[in-house]
Amino acid sequence: MVKFSKTLVAALVATATAMPALAADYSGDVHKNDYKWMQFNLMRSQDARIPFGAQDSTYLEMEFGGRSGLFDLYGYVDFFDIFDSKGDDRHGGDNMFAKFAPRMSLDALTGKDLSVGPFKEFYLANVTNIGDKALFDTYWGVGSDVEMPWFGKMGLNAYARYVIENYGAGNEKKWDGYMVSTNWFKPVYNFSNNSFIAYQGYLDYKFGADKVNNDGLHSSDSMEWFHGIYWHNQRFAAGYGLKYFHNMALVKDGSAGGETSGFGHYFDVTYKF
Repeated sequence: MVKFSKTLVAALVATATAMPALAADYSGDVHKNDYKWMQFNLMRSQDARIPFGAQDSTYLEMEFGGRSGLFDLYGYVDFFDIFDSKGDDRHGGDNMFAKFAPRMSLDALTGKDLSVGPFKEFYLANVTNIGDKALFDTYWGVGSDVEMPWFGKMGLNAYARYVIENYGAGNEKKWDGYMVSTNWFKPVYNFSNNSFIAYQGYLDYKFGADKVNNDGLHSSDSMEWFHGIYWHNQRFAAGYGLKYFHNMALVKDGSAGGETSGFGHYFDVTYKF
């Protein structure tokens, strides 16, 4: 699944990307920095290292995000096999996946500037993943917006993982593992018509999941590392993403889950609301 940085809408104004990230300012009005965005992505995955052979699929993704006072939100819902094709690897199987990633700003909550060096704002952070057949896990931790050379503002979060449902695996109803994640959105070339090319992506690294890693199927660590090159204007976007998988979804590569490590390809056309 393709994730865009929560700075997506702000980046639509190309000149704003040249400005350095500033410390959070909520003095006087906690809603002064509010914004929201939503878009629909028509996606095609090719050789995605999804466990049990669900690699090639055409799907529709509703993606959204924004800020309202204390709360920062990113999320998406994927509807797989959108054309009901027998050639789609998701045909007749799981056909929905949802991710919700809210954060609560500690700067806004306290009314104080908590920035330290490149760390411009701090959050209590959550990620919840829900599949339509027995997948439900949630991550709890802390996060920050970090000012990085060249990239500008990047999200950085660290979580502990709690498993609610995992296809009947032995780690259900248990804390099992951790995740560190980051994301970025960097316009790299601006056109005269205010459209632009962006380098955007994310890295999710999971580790320390040891409750079921001796069953021959599950792994204690996993990584998804996405690199996308996208053209954007105010209403549309189109692009290509290369994603590296390592033990995707904490399923061991070469196990009964199939090939879960390697490179996958994503093609996308987007309409922005």
